[in-house]
Amino acid sequence: MVKTSQQFSSVIQSCRSLFIKKLGDYGPSFRVLRTPSLTDQIYIKVKNLRNFQTSGLSKVGETQEENFVAIVNYAVIGLIQLEKGATDTLDEEAAEILALYDHFTDRALQLMEKKNHDYGEAWREMRISSITDLIYQKVLRTKQIEDNGGQTLVSEGLDANYYDMLNYAVFALIRLEEQTGGAESKTR
Repeated sequence: MVKTSQQFSSVIQSCRSLFIKKLGDYGPSFRVLRTPSLTDQIYIKVKNLRNFQTSGLSKVGETQEENFVAIVNYAVIGLIQLEKGATDTLDEEAAEILALYDHFTDRALQLMEKKNHDYGEAWREMRISSITDLIYQKVLRTKQIEDNGGQTLVSEGLDANYYDMLNYAVFALIRLEEQTGGAESKTR
């Protein structure tokens, strides 16, 4: 499991690197987004993945890796927005936003380690398409919870679903890297 934690941290560092670059390009403009908008962004990415995995074609040219990285980052942004709420003032410093990014990805790592202990790293034997389907299911659940005003009767809340989407996307990125030795993959 030490290897998994190291791989997880490596993937998160790659995702964080892209997040920092986009934060430099766009500033904290994501802060205006409400969580349903972020859920819909994840929905778009997972639909793109499912279409590619079914057809083998991408007319836009986005790789599976790019889509999974986007899911990680949108899930983190969703967690930030759940905590802070949407705002029209974009006065946060990059350091504050990155501290939140690190906080939520650290919590995701802790959650992953607990679940991996209980489930015996079953995700390592799953197909990438199955991981994609689980993310899709989590997105649909999240949309339903949002449509219900955030209320659940017996289920976990929005934050748990964002953490699960984040962790499944990291698992997919680890699996893709292992399959290709780090090279970008356009295979199912």
